Amino acid sequence: MSSNKVVARFLDGRVMKGSGLDIDPARPTFHLRKSEGGTDEIALTQLKALFFVRTLEGDWSRGESLQLDPADSRARSSFPVAMRFPDGETIVGLTIRYPPNRPYFWVVPVDPGSNNIRILVNRAAVVFMESPPGLVPNPAPPPPVRP
Repeated sequence: MSSNKVVARFLDGRVMKGSGLDIDPARPTFHLRKSEGGTDEIALTQLKALFFVRTLEGDWSRGESLQLDPADSRARSSFPVAMRFPDGETIVGLTIRYPPNRPYFWVVPVDPGSNNIRILVNRAAVVFMESPPGLVPNPAPPPPVRP
């Protein structure tokens, strides 16, 4: 069974950290091996989002960039999206489909230096979502038409 370092942020404000096991957005539950010991079964419907992280400690003093670097190659095959949650948190990331058409969808933070590697978002927990024009890099002008 493979595991990932995850931070589970619940709709009720709780936070659990540990290793995520058997995570699949097509399944209703997964198992979380908690940092302090023990394993819990978590229903995806209980979550605001599940953050796959580099470290469980994170660095709150760092501050996330919410602006997409136009040179970021990840933006070529993705849509930038800004989401706000009931607790006021805003996440800006890249997703492969906008608007997302499934209950749970993946987002990669626009900040490549983020502690978050990817985020599984519960669409039902999002109170506002848009693909902001300020995040989309200007497309290259079309080539000139030759007669």
